[in-house]
Amino acid sequence: MSERAAGGGPVTVRTLRRMKAEGRRIAALTAYDASFAAILDEAGVDVVLVGDSLGMVVQGHDSTVPVTLEDMVYHARAVARGCRRALRVVDMPFGSYGDPRAAFESAVRLMREGGAQVVKLEGGAVQREVVRHLSERGIPVCAHLGLTPQWVHKLGGYRLQGREREAAERMRAEARLLEAAGAELLVLECVPAALAARIRDELAIPVIGIGAGAGCDGQVLVLYDLLGVTAGPRFARDFLAGRGSVREAVAAYVAAVREGSFPGPEETLA
Repeated sequence: MSERAAGGGPVTVRTLRRMKAEGRRIAALTAYDASFAAILDEAGVDVVLVGDSLGMVVQGHDSTVPVTLEDMVYHARAVARGCRRALRVVDMPFGSYGDPRAAFESAVRLMREGGAQVVKLEGGAVQREVVRHLSERGIPVCAHLGLTPQWVHKLGGYRLQGREREAAERMRAEARLLEAAGAELLVLECVPAALAARIRDELAIPVIGIGAGAGCDGQVLVLYDLLGVTAGPRFARDFLAGRGSVREAVAAYVAAVREGSFPGPEETLA
């Protein structure tokens, strides 16, 4: 049951920790404007992520790298107008958090001008001091490990991460390090399901997966993949197929996440 269905108040990072402790799965989706944000909010989505994925699904780029801080502030502000209850997490774009001072200035803009309640950044051990700096100054942080789209040129493409033993152990260590630095949430993208479940068990903070199997504390998808607007990756599902409206599709996604039927075996990466 969602907090909305239970008559609860606004979702906070404490709400998500409580959901993890109680074994209630977290449903998250991306949104980039007020209209879709309102639909997600009404459907009981717990976390609305203003993702820099907008660079690909909205702006038509072939990666998230061209997205600017101005872009993120604009779309975050629009989402904030339509979203009243779900926790709003906003991506920090490429190049906006290269050191603690720059990260703080970017995060302040996202919160003050864009209405962000949590900021999300990509990377492992290299981001420890940035996470600590932001957390100590009252800025909640969501970390992101595995496939980090802003690093696509370094990674050599969009590929499963953590398959080899050494890489898996490094990811586990970095997850613990980021939690210790003050991260409130962790997103794992394109990670073997067994590794993601192990990291989930090792952390006190909620772990939200995308292409990381059903063993995470919650799931997130790009909204346009869920609606079949874009040719989504193998771990996505078209929830609009066979349904009459966007609202029905989002509600079906939330229900599938809650009951643990999404992702299924066919959407789970080895």
